[in-house]
Amino acid sequence: ATAGLRPIVEVMFNDFLWLVGDQLFNGAAKLRFLSAGQHSCKLTVRTVIGGGGRAGIHHSQVLYSLATHVPGVKVVVPSTPFDAKGVLISAIRDDDPVLVFEHKLLYGFTGEVPEDSYVVPIGKAKIRKQGTDVTVVAISLMVHRAEEAALELEEKGISVELIDPISLSPLDEDTILSSVAKTGHLVIVDESNPRCSMATDIAALVADKAIDYLDGPIKMVTAPHSPVPFSPPLEDAYLPNKADIIKAVMQSLM
Repeated sequence: ATAGLRPIVEVMFNDFLWLVGDQLFNGAAKLRFLSAGQHSCKLTVRTVIGGGGRAGIHHSQVLYSLATHVPGVKVVVPSTPFDAKGVLISAIRDDDPVLVFEHKLLYGFTGEVPEDSYVVPIGKAKIRKQGTDVTVVAISLMVHRAEEAALELEEKGISVELIDPISLSPLDEDTILSSVAKTGHLVIVDESNPRCSMATDIAALVADKAIDYLDGPIKMVTAPHSPVPFSPPLEDAYLPNKADIIKAVMQSLM
């Protein structure tokens, strides 16, 4: 990665990032800064996140907030086949290290993917659904859970604007803030544990920069602050679902 090549590394589960943390977060992430911009680490790391696969406590975590905390690495979390290919190509072409977090339950999803090369830009969110009443920012698999909730909320007369960040670092702040300025309400859906998470980061961003637009409390839908259970019924209860999102939206609109 420092000698003219662009290697792609697969870390089978993101739970194992602790084992490569020194090389990745103290080495690759800091090379550009240590060399005053003269050198960079052109590295792409693919890794798997998420519960719901009955994979147990050591193979089901969601740790993208850990990587997002470190300056010098870029972090992306595609939620569709189209974005998965496009953002991976962007990651490979990027001159800085990029971590691509892929949810294991998304591997069964299908969608239109062009055979030709194309890019999905790093740092630009997508508005999956236009709406007027509440902004929902959802990450990775939770985009699809939020889509299910949005359809049910539409039947209740509630219009949801759904934002898929795709990139967590850099984060497309403008798209989120503009949406909140329009709707006046915010719900963040993030499968990771709640403390020091992307949900809390986005909530703090909006509280800091868009507080005057808010007409209700910011609500977060996350996993509990505990490890992922192995018991199937407990794992199902642990993971955010459609009902959780609908409840949070209703609380935001109160």
